[in-house]
Amino acid sequence: MHGRLHLLPFAAAAMGIALFAGMDAAMKGLSAALGAYVAMLWRQAFAVGFSAPFYLATRQGWPGRSALRFHLMRGAVSAVMAVTWFYGLARLPMAEAIALSFVAPLIALYLAAVMLGETISRRSIGASLLGLAGMILLVAARLGAPGERHLDGVLAILFSAGLYAWNIILMRQQSQVAGPAEVTFFQSLISGSWLLLGLPAALLVSPSLGLVPSPTQWPLLALSAGLTIASLALLSWAYRRAEAQALVPIEYSAFVWAALLGAVFYAERLSLSTVAGALLIVTGCLLASWRPRHVSPVVESAA
Repeated sequence: MHGRLHLLPFAAAAMGIALFAGMDAAMKGLSAALGAYVAMLWRQAFAVGFSAPFYLATRQGWPGRSALRFHLMRGAVSAVMAVTWFYGLARLPMAEAIALSFVAPLIALYLAAVMLGETISRRSIGASLLGLAGMILLVAARLGAPGERHLDGVLAILFSAGLYAWNIILMRQQSQVAGPAEVTFFQSLISGSWLLLGLPAALLVSPSLGLVPSPTQWPLLALSAGLTIASLALLSWAYRRAEAQALVPIEYSAFVWAALLGAVFYAERLSLSTVAGALLIVTGCLLASWRPRHVSPVVESAA
């Protein structure tokens, strides 16, 4: 029985990643049609409505100062991270975008060294170089691709990955001071609020920006919001009960889901360069995240 309970956080994290992949598939089409900013703005509006009843049902008061600080910080990071991610996702095949985003855990190692004072081992440095080689392979394949190369999409994905690296540390810290219902509600509310504050700037940059989705797009927005809420709740529950280092490898199952959903919904082909680049990056991440049992994990010390 104890063994089964020990596996529950890993099962929850795996399900959370699968639901996030489904959300990505829905948001890819919406971002291409509406623009990443508008699609995210409406998705967060739905997410607030969906998550509010679950949070109110817990009958908790206003978050404490520590929790609120993490909600505000992670909400801001998530808002920019999501818009840049969906901007890139609308321009690149899903599997390629996911593979590029896998550099985030490697970036997190160096962020943890800067923010937490952790020492980076020689093995981690070598592993990060392996991941860098995988990223270079993916970018080189994109440069050599026929037709439009969408390098703006590549840069957007890499920028988003950098923010996600910070998000990994924030997620672990946040999960220690707030429950899943609180995290999902305030994550949706605060990131949506940051996006709303950016509306004047968005209209200034693009005066013809269309803000109202078509009737056929509303169900997809609602679906993407529902998948987001379920995924956030599952991941928050998992990270509250297991070390971030132990759960990070599950993130790489997103590549399989991205390849499958991209092929089914967008007729995307999985190239050998994408698979090879992803394998190099994932191998580097796994080598970098491995620790002897007597060494405390990097992200855990952030809690």
